[in-house]
Amino acid sequence: MKIAVIYFFAALAEIAGCFAFWAWLRMHKTAFWVVPGLGSLIVFAWLLTLVPTEHAGRAYAAYGGVYITASLLWLWFAEGFRPDRWDLTGGAVALLGAAIILFGPRS
Repeated sequence: MKIAVIYFFAALAEIAGCFAFWAWLRMHKTAFWVVPGLGSLIVFAWLLTLVPTEHAGRAYAAYGGVYITASLLWLWFAEGFRPDRWDLTGGAVALLGAAIILFGPRS
């Protein structure tokens, strides 16, 4: 459960940070949007260090599935565009892959 909470907040921080840059460069918002965006990306990177795994690459790989799913939720709730069945299917497959990476038996 701890891992899920860390990944949830990491995804929120990363998406918010990236969206700040998107707003600045694509939506022509003021460059001041970058300041909280950078802070959010720093929080994202710090959160990933809290994942209890021996290898950074494994933490990052598993996070990818969570990020995909969180991005689809952002698409729906923040941008008002409902994901279609292919988006949802892809998100489910990504989450399954993340679970296999994180919780698969290791020797």
